[in-house]
Amino acid sequence: MRVLAVGAHPDDLELLCGGTLAKYAQQGHHVTMAVATNGDVGSMTLPKEEIAAVRKAEAEAAAAVIGADFVWMGYPDEFLFSREDTRLAFINLMRRARPDVVITHAPVDYHPDHRTTGGICWDIRVMTTVPNIKTEYPVCEQIPEVFYMDTIAGIGFQPEQYVDISASFELKRKMLAAHKSQSGWLEAQYGMTYLEFVEYVARFRGLQCGVKYAECFQTSPTWPKWSKPSLLP
Repeated sequence: MRVLAVGAHPDDLELLCGGTLAKYAQQGHHVTMAVATNGDVGSMTLPKEEIAAVRKAEAEAAAAVIGADFVWMGYPDEFLFSREDTRLAFINLMRRARPDVVITHAPVDYHPDHRTTGGICWDIRVMTTVPNIKTEYPVCEQIPEVFYMDTIAGIGFQPEQYVDISASFELKRKMLAAHKSQSGWLEAQYGMTYLEFVEYVARFRGLQCGVKYAECFQTSPTWPKWSKPSLLP
């Protein structure tokens, strides 16, 4: 399969579905990791241009851990909106990746950039197949299946499907470790230690489904949930 994961910020995908993406890659599926915003407010000390460049390099390194293709969309952090130009860019992204599966942020997420990213992915999934909407890449032959990934700490998120990431959890940690600039930022801003945090969440999601470590997802309402096979690994 071809898998496209779209996160709002550098490190969102690693935090929320990195183990699942690593598992897809381990199984031989083609994975593309796309980041919508440039993370240019993610530092207490570095200016915008500098921290954005740092975070792009970190995100590229994280994707390289699992051999994923990497797409940097470059929108300003905290100011992502659903407009014509943004929609066209997301349509072009999906046409470039040509996914069977799209993983993105849930509608209930706490952050406006997260909700906007997930909302656009859902809104334009059909548009990717429409010939009269012109982008750099040609139209897709099929409408991709959309899965919503967990929220930070699972707040407000009701899982519908789980993925056992016990065998890929160390790859998830390695991907997150590439985001060195955010360790200090998250600790200063939220009192949160990156690698401890992801272990807590993966353990409690694993506890819910009877494995050591897990990530969880909601299915999009494309058709009745009982009638479709899961495309999750």
